[in-house]
Parts: sequence; structure tokens; C-alpha cells
Amino acid sequence: MDDLRAQLRALRAPTPDPQTFDTDAAPADPIDLFRAWLASAIAAGVDQPHAMVLATASADGTPNARTLLLKDVTDEGLWFASLSTSPKGRELAENPRCALTLYWREQGRQVRVAGIAEPGPREASVRDFLARHPSARAGAIAGAQSEPMVDAEAALAAARHVVASDESYVPADWHAYLVRPESVEFWQSTPDHEQVRLRYRRENDDWNRQVIWP
Repeated sequence: MDDLRAQLRALRAPTPDPQTFDTDAAPADPIDLFRAWLASAIAAGVDQPHAMVLATASADGTPNARTLLLKDVTDEGLWFASLSTSPKGRELAENPRCALTLYWREQGRQVRVAGIAEPGPREASVRDFLARHPSARAGAIAGAQSEPMVDAEAALAAARHVVASDESYVPADWHAYLVRPESVEFWQSTPDHEQVRLRYRRENDDWNRQVIWP
């Protein structure tokens, strides 16, 4: 244990290419800044810039977290997709409060979002599911997510048949979820190992913007 502790302490922090972050010039709406940071990450070739951690909790407060993909960003918030029958779907039905984290190591940037998740309109769910690769669609309907795999070969074969025979098939429990932000924090590392943090908090229909201590 002591050796592991020493190894962890000896690890070097990543050496990203820090970006300029002028908090005084930040826009009034955090969605605008998020779009700008995301576009910068994509343009810079950041590995999986759309990967994000979704944290949820059950009605009794039991926490859970997993990495999934950001599907869209609109003026209303951030979008992801999942089965409503999955653990995350069931937890969000019990407790819609959730948090998202995106980390762009190459640029020394992190964005944290806390808000309320809600299922989007059916057309958004349909569009998202049909945009998935046929194998991904079959995998989504073959079995109950996070449950033990039983007769996996037969289940996948049946699911592939459904997808192949009806290209417009979308399961009723597939949802595109919208996370409406209540708080958004932008974190930027600097060359001298300092940190810049800018937090937006929603107050009625406006955003309160503050630079906060690391």
C-alpha cells in the first residue's frame, strides 16, 4: 500500500497545451461558451471530445456514474441518449437531478454541468436511434441493459433480424434526454500549474457569473 501511495504521488501531472481563458470576455450564457470550447476541442483533435461522465442518484441517494457520449448542444442544454429501462433511465425517472463532466486533457480544460434531465420529444429519440450503426441498434434492443447476459447469441440474432427487417424500428423506451443546466463551471489549467475557474449559476431567467477559487 505504501509503495502504491508513493507511486501515485510520484506521477507527473499531464502537460497540456493550455488555452487562453479571459473570464472577463466570457459570454453571458454558458451554452455559448460551452459551444466555443467544444468547437476548439474538436478543431484541436482532442481525443473523444464528446465523451462525458453522467452522474445520477436513485431516490434514496445511492450514486452512480458512467461515461457516455454527448449527442447535441442546443440553447436549452446538453443531450444524451439511453433506454429509459436502463439503470440511468430508472434513476432519472426517480430523481431527475444529475451532473455531467467533460475533460479535455490535451487542452487542460474541464466543464462541469449540474441540472435537471428530462426526456426530449419523440422525434429527437427516433432521429438519434436511427443514426446509430445497425449493430449498435441491435445491441440496444437485444437484452436488458446491465443485466446478466443469457442466451446472448440467440438474443443478438433476433435483434439483428428486427433491425434488418424494419429499418425504421425504434424501441418505445429509447429516449433522447435533455439536461437543462442550473450550474455550469469552466475549468482551465495554466502553464504555471494554477487554475482558472468560472462558474455560472442560473437565477430565474438569468445567469450569475463568478470567478471562483481553485
